[in-house]
Amino acid sequence: MDINANEFRDIDPGERILMGPGPGSVPPRVLQTLSAPCVGYLDPYFFSVMDDTQRLLRYVFQTENTLTLPVSGTGMSGMETTIVNTVEPGDEVVVCVSGFFGARIGEIVSRVGGKVVRVDGEWGRAIDPDVVRKAVKGRNPKVLAAVHAETSTGACQPIQDLKGIARECGALFLVDMVTSLGGMEVSLDKMGIDVAYSGSQKCLSCPPGLSPVSFSPAAVQALENRKSPVVSFYLDMGMVSRYWGEERKYHHTVPINMIYALREALRIVAEEGLEARFARHLLNHRALVAGVEAMGLSMLVPEGERLPMLNAIRIPEGADDVKVRKTLLNDFSVEIGGGLGDLAGKVWRVGLMGHVSCMRNVVLFLSALESILRSQGVKTKGGAIEAASAVYAGV
Repeated sequence: MDINANEFRDIDPGERILMGPGPGSVPPRVLQTLSAPCVGYLDPYFFSVMDDTQRLLRYVFQTENTLTLPVSGTGMSGMETTIVNTVEPGDEVVVCVSGFFGARIGEIVSRVGGKVVRVDGEWGRAIDPDVVRKAVKGRNPKVLAAVHAETSTGACQPIQDLKGIARECGALFLVDMVTSLGGMEVSLDKMGIDVAYSGSQKCLSCPPGLSPVSFSPAAVQALENRKSPVVSFYLDMGMVSRYWGEERKYHHTVPINMIYALREALRIVAEEGLEARFARHLLNHRALVAGVEAMGLSMLVPEGERLPMLNAIRIPEGADDVKVRKTLLNDFSVEIGGGLGDLAGKVWRVGLMGHVSCMRNVVLFLSALESILRSQGVKTKGGAIEAASAVYAGV
């Protein structure tokens, strides 16, 4: 097969403001760091980068857990890592499902031979702790699993209540933090979370490709006491941790430059400070919601259950879902997401994650959306920018 190399142009997607459910926009500092010279996976310099990355991850996870590291793979690899390491064939796992990703946890548990006790809740709402408590009554589950920030709906789950239920039934508490880490309070130690995973591409503002995970001492003990080997060699934390620990024992070739980038992204988080970062996400969320509601549109999730970094807006009658998103991208270089699963065609998912969460982007999105809706003949009340500005002014 003959190929003319001149047929292939340079990669240049143009400017994009990534305000969808992920990935989010990446700061120039992180992109620049990504292009630093590659070294070997056993280079002493890289070992220092690994140590820094682990320290910074513990800071963002707010934990003292020794087994805290970035898995080589996207957020789904983190989900699979935590499950294959904690669940053995026959183990009972209670899974809270009120969205697309909760259902996916249950599917992976089934694939590794676990017995799923599925607790379903309404999509777009926080799971009812009383329903979960009834589901575990009389059972002895190995793990209770939940999604902290359900990316498919924009709903935040009641972690403290679920943690109490896990303790009552003696289960490890496993939490998906793919969307919440770096954007809201996720203190593993204070919240009593045993196993957590996230992704590099959302509130951490790093390209996709790594999945931070953390295992508490209780989770590590459960891993050490397994009766059967971890079904995935690549994701076996018993072996991977030896490379990230003092032994530096080779397991697989990690993505060197992606770890450079994650370290830089985490350094930016530390420079801003967690409290300031959480406050920024919340402020921009409040301004966005104020503008959306001023237009006459509504949010999917009730006020007390909303996430600050992922906003699900109900698509108004008469609006063309796909055309709105295409026009936002083509005319304004703004990407947002559509609905998943049961919410397909019913909501727009607007991300305010990490680097992209700022007043400029909120105002741009609101003005662009209102303009597009009016061009489609959808009536809006107006006043979106004024309502958002009032939030920023503290009125």
